[in-house]
Amino acid sequence: MPQLSVVIITFNEEKNIERCLQSVQGVADDVVVIDSFSTDKTEAICKTYNVTFIPHTWEGYSATKNFANAQAKHNWILSLDADEALSDELKQSILALKQLPELSTAKFNRLTNYCGSWIKHGGWYPDTKIRLFDRTITKWTGIIHEELTFSKAVDIKQLKGDCLHYSYYTLEQHYKQAENFTTIAAKDLFAQHKKVSFDKLYISPIVKFIRDYFIKLGFMDGGAGFTVARISAYATFLKYKKLKDLYNS
Repeated sequence: MPQLSVVIITFNEEKNIERCLQSVQGVADDVVVIDSFSTDKTEAICKTYNVTFIPHTWEGYSATKNFANAQAKHNWILSLDADEALSDELKQSILALKQLPELSTAKFNRLTNYCGSWIKHGGWYPDTKIRLFDRTITKWTGIIHEELTFSKAVDIKQLKGDCLHYSYYTLEQHYKQAENFTTIAAKDLFAQHKKVSFDKLYISPIVKFIRDYFIKLGFMDGGAGFTVARISAYATFLKYKKLKDLYNS
């Protein structure tokens, strides 16, 4: 049977990590956790499971995940975030894949839980991700919302079942993440010498809200759908405002 390493990066994930680790029991032949020096119970929880726990200085999303992949025992990687967990159906799909002579690059849908509500519209679902891959031909790239790049063409299987993503427990968490991500995004745009226009600053947020809430049916997720669309639009404005501030500083 092909061997599979599960790789997770963490920082203060005591609220999520056990659920993630429990979900990969029976799927993982090796579990590696790369931790950016958590100050909560993340390490203690991880050490109750059979994992390789490695403290490591944060290098950014892509670089840290590439480092993490290199620490795994096996070339085939299942990459998860600490706030994610395999649904039972997805777990069975991966187990069925492991019964084949060779593993295959695979993608699956991600279903997000937002402050207690499952978000099934507004561009947040199916949110398909490639997360099962051969590390010898792949590399994580990107500053935020990192993506896999491949050194050769591969066939990608779509697995049944959802990866359950427990994103935000409070609005405060969402706003804090928006502040963080928009700062990173603005700096990246500034480094690329991207300019800020009136349309980008003021029209793009409106278009973002209309697209997510109406065109992509975010309204069908009720109050949570409205909140997600509103904060996403605000984050679009904030990104370009911070970019403008960088040029004015």
